Amino acid sequence: MAASAPELPQGWTLPKLRIDVDGDWWDGDVQITHAGILGNLRGNLKRDADGYFIQTRVRIPVRVDDVPFVVTRVERQSDTLRGYLNDDTEEVLDPSTLRVGADDAPYSAVKGGAFEARFNRAAAWQLLQLAEHDEESGASVLRVAGAAWPLRRAS
Repeated sequence: MAASAPELPQGWTLPKLRIDVDGDWWDGDVQITHAGILGNLRGNLKRDADGYFIQTRVRIPVRVDDVPFVVTRVERQSDTLRGYLNDDTEEVLDPSTLRVGADDAPYSAVKGGAFEARFNRAAAWQLLQLAEHDEESGASVLRVAGAAWPLRRAS
């Protein structure tokens, strides 16, 4: 027998949390800007088959317009590709997870593969500066740690 969800306290309604395409958090039409609250929300974000959510005493759904994180800077450090995210963290990006979206924005897996991040314009430009381009074919290849990773649009 499945456990029933806890009831909301009287007079309390679920917040209407949303992450926009720039990685900004909103509650309804109010942008959340407090660093501590943002850190808590980002740190507790989860995803399952039913979508994104924050789990407290109750499950609070989070609508994500694109992906929950944004790569704001990317650079090569020796044999790795390092990404700096909009939550003030940095991590080694796995080039095998790179893809280019329909809007020509690059994406990569982040947070141990639990989430995906979109590269903002500056980070996309930095990534493309690290790649080799073939003008005839239009193909781009990123070489990291002795391997070649094509930058191609996901199908």
